[in-house]
Amino acid sequence: MNSGPGRGETGPGRVGAAAVALVATTAEVLAHPELDESLLAPWERRRLVGIRVPARRDDVVAARLLLRLCASRVTGRPPRDVTPAQRCPGCGRDGHGRPYLPDHPGLGASLSHADGLAAAVVGPGPVGIDVEPLTRRPGPVPVLRRLLPHDEVDAACAEPDPGPALLRLWVRREALFKAGRDDVPLTVWTDRRRAAVVALAGADGATGADWADRGATADGAAGALLPSLSLRQAPPSGR
Repeated sequence: MNSGPGRGETGPGRVGAAAVALVATTAEVLAHPELDESLLAPWERRRLVGIRVPARRDDVVAARLLLRLCASRVTGRPPRDVTPAQRCPGCGRDGHGRPYLPDHPGLGASLSHADGLAAAVVGPGPVGIDVEPLTRRPGPVPVLRRLLPHDEVDAACAEPDPGPALLRLWVRREALFKAGRDDVPLTVWTDRRRAAVVALAGADGATGADWADRGATADGAAGALLPSLSLRQAPPSGR
C-alpha cells in the first residue's frame, strides 16, 4: 500500500496517507466527541433548513462532518480548521455540486449519505465515493440500461438474485460520476458490519481506519481493500 507525503507514515488513520476513505453509520459520526454540527459553515447550515425529514438531515450532517475528518487525517489539521466548499461543474456556482478544499487545490474530495450511512474520501487528484444500504435495489431495469453499460446490466440480471449485482453496478457508476472521470482506479466493497455497499473511484492506495473489520469483501481494480471506520475506536489523532 502506498504511503502518503511522509513516506515513513503508513497504516490506518495516520496523517500523511496519500488518501483516506471512511465509512460509518450516521449515529457513529454524530456520537464522535470531536465532530458536531457547529463545525459546519454558515452556507451549509442554511442548506439544512430545507430538509424536512430529521433522519435525512442527520445523514447530510454526518457526511459533511466525515468529510472534515478525512481532510483532517490527510492534511494534519484539526477538523475545525478544515473548510470544504462546493462548486457545480455544470453552472459554475458555489454552494452545491462537487465538494473541494479551497486551501488544498491538489486534493480531491467526495462524500455520500444514504439511509443512516455516511462515507467520505479525500486524496490527491479526482476522487469519488458512494454508499448504499445492502438492502437497496436500484431499478427499474429499463432505466438502468439507459444509465449503465448494457452488457453489465444484462450479466447482473442473469444472476439468480440480480439485486446485489445491480446495486454494485449502481454505486460504481455514482462513484465514477462524482470523480468526474472514468479512467481512475475503482474499488467496490461490502461493509457487513454497517450493512452497506461502498464504491470508491480514484484515491489509489487509500487507507481506512479500522483494519479489524473482517466482514468486508472487495472487488474491482484498485488493489487493496479499503476497510471501514469505527469512529469510537479511532479518533482523528490516529491514536
